[in-house]
Amino acid sequence: MPDFDDLLTPREAAALLGVRTTTVARWARDGLIKPAVRTPGGHRRYRRGEVVALRDANVVERQGFERDAARLYDQGWPIRRVAQEFGVSYGLMRRILRKQTALRDRGGKAR
Repeated sequence: MPDFDDLLTPREAAALLGVRTTTVARWARDGLIKPAVRTPGGHRRYRRGEVVALRDANVVERQGFERDAARLYDQGWPIRRVAQEFGVSYGLMRRILRKQTALRDRGGKAR
């Protein structure tokens, strides 16, 4: 039985990974991360060490979507919409785009 102090809720895991809870659920379905246990109510709990390892492996960045995200952003999509398209947080997408392209101000001009 896992130590419950080392278990994270899907929301906590998502916050640590910088993604949405739906992304954590999808990764669990795809086998990228495995729930350590299910509560009596059927809720998943994830091992902190496994979540940290996943984060440290830069799985999100290794998925190779940076180019596609930058392309959508360069076509005029707002950062928030690009983030939603890829199922990641606004902050993470902003960091990714900052490495890939010049960010725009609210008026659409490059900063």
